[in-house]
Order: sequence, then structure tokens, then C-alpha cells
Amino acid sequence: MVTAVRHLGPNWYASVMGTAALALGGAALGADGPRELLTGVWALSLLQLLVLLVARALHWAHHRDQALAHLRDPAVAPFYGCLAMALLAVGAGALALGQDWIGEPAAVALDSVLFVAGTAVGLVAAVAVPYLLAVRHRVEPGQASPAWLLPLVAPMVSAAVGPQLVPHLPPGQPREALLYGCFALFGLSLLATLLMLTLVFARLVTGGPLPLALTPTVFLVLGPLGQSTTAVGAFADLAPGVVPAPYAAGFALLAVLYGVPVMGFALLWLALAAAHVVRARRHGMRFAMTWWAFTFPVGTCVTGAAALGRHTGFAGYHWLAVGLYGLLVAGWLAAASGTVRGLLSGELLAAPRRAPAAPRPVTVRTTSGAVR
Repeated sequence: MVTAVRHLGPNWYASVMGTAALALGGAALGADGPRELLTGVWALSLLQLLVLLVARALHWAHHRDQALAHLRDPAVAPFYGCLAMALLAVGAGALALGQDWIGEPAAVALDSVLFVAGTAVGLVAAVAVPYLLAVRHRVEPGQASPAWLLPLVAPMVSAAVGPQLVPHLPPGQPREALLYGCFALFGLSLLATLLMLTLVFARLVTGGPLPLALTPTVFLVLGPLGQSTTAVGAFADLAPGVVPAPYAAGFALLAVLYGVPVMGFALLWLALAAAHVVRARRHGMRFAMTWWAFTFPVGTCVTGAAALGRHTGFAGYHWLAVGLYGLLVAGWLAAASGTVRGLLSGELLAAPRRAPAAPRPVTVRTTSGAVR
């Protein structure tokens, strides 16, 4: 077991995020029929989280050199944002679905613990990873990756799932503090993401397509778009009775005036990302853990579209959420089946393959001298 986790990176938390998104997306659609199934999916995400937390603890305890190498690697370090988002997503699922099995008090307690832990880890990652990119990693503009968004999106997940804890706090200042705090996290993440998104878009336009294995990460851009739309919808849901009436009405306006155009851009990016993936598949893209990018980002768009449906009353957003959920299910099945196959074969936990060294130039000696 100890040897097996040597190359277990923080990117594995994306599988927890994807499974939790499958449960939360279904709950957002409001369908009563499959609720037992969705609760089972949430329980699976909780089990995944517990297993990975233990495995990553063993990784740090017995393979500290490799763990530190991950922090020094600009391609791996951003995935520490996935730990925060995994904690937050599973916690949100406890209150949205898990309370059916474990009861409301236990669900509130579990969500509270995971929310505090996930928010703390997310804030640290949002500062530490960009700092490392600036002073330790020495990256070039052409190396910009959609994965750089991961630590910056984590506070947005806190902003989106935190409001559901508001009714469980004492009335008055505690509820206001949590709601305003989530709104501050929304602004923090949104502005930081906009700055980083310009680098990512410039890389895609000027640097050519991403390597085949990294192509699914283009879907990660959907994360801040869908999650921010979900967040403003959550603010509008919880603001009445918590903040003064003018501000509550303002949150309701924000849910529509912000959410509608951002969801429009999300659909544009979805089409662009799908085109990149189709191209990559035609060029031989094989399964990699990056396929989990097909899940959580799409799940945020499901919850965002569902929130727009609630606040606009427009049935088109409900059907958009249903269609996106179908895409989420397909992405989860593809990622989960590939992960299971990779675990059974041992390929996913093996050491990364090194590119073969370039052949040395051959020197041929002739009577007139050396010719290369």
C-alpha cells in the first residue's frame, strides 16, 4: 500500500469532485424519483474522499520527496485546489442528500466541518499556488494551463455551497456574517479567475492546441462560470430575511443579470471545449485522469442552469439543466470506467513514463575526416 501511493498526486481528488457533482446535479434538478440513487452516489463520493485522505496522508508520510516534487511542479501544484473542492462538494452533498440517511443534525455537523476545512484549504491554495508559480516555478506564458484556474475556483465553491448553512445558524449577525462572507469569497474568486483566464485563453489562441492528454482540461474553464452562476442563485435564495430588504432584492437581480450572460458564455466555451476534445480523439487521445474534467465543471453548469430556472421562471433553463446533466452522466461514466480499468491494470499508479532520450548523432569516419 505504501509503495503503491508514491505517485498518487492531488489530481485524484478530481474523482471525488466528479462523483459529488453527479449527486448534487441530480438533486438540483429536483427529481424525487432517483433521490435514493443520488444519495447512494453521494455516499460513494464520501467513501472516495475518506480513502484518498488516508492514501494522501501515507503519501506525505512515506514519500515526502515526491510530495515536495509535486509542489515544485507547475503542472501538478494547481491540483491542490482539488482537495478543497472535494471537501466542499462532499459537505454540500451531506446537507442536500445525505441527511436522508444520517439525519439532519449529523448532516449539518459534517457539512460544517467540511465547509470550514475546505474553505481554509482553498484560501491557502488560492494564495500559495500563484505565489509558487511566480517565484519558484519560473513558467513561461506559453505554459499557461487551464489547470491554473483550480486553486482560484476553490473559494467560489465555498461561496456557492456556504449559503445552505445559513438557516442553521442563529438569526441575526451570524447569518449575515456567513452570507456576506460567501459573497466576499465570490468576489475574490471571480476577479482572480478573470485575471488568470486571459492567460489561458491567450495560450489556446496563440500557442496551438494543448497536448492530447491535457486537452480535457479545457473543460475546467466551465467551473468558475457555472459555479459563480450557482453562487449568485444561492445568495438570492437565502438573502430574504437575512439581510435588509434592499440588499435582498439586489441579490435577486444579481442572480439574473449576472447569471444569464455568464451562462451564455459558458455554453460558448462548452462548444469550444467539445471541439478541442473531438479533435484530440481523432488524433489518438487516450484515457488519462484529466478526463475527470468532463464532470465537475459540467456539474456546476447544471446547478447554475437550475438556479436560473428558479429565478427567471423560464422553462428553457430547466431543460438546459437536464441536457447538461445528461452530458455530466456520460462524462462521469467515461472517467469512472477508465479509472477503474487503470487501477486494475496498475497503470494509473505507476511511475510517469519518461520521454525517450534523443539519439546521439552518429559520427562516420572517412579518409577525409569525420562526417556527422
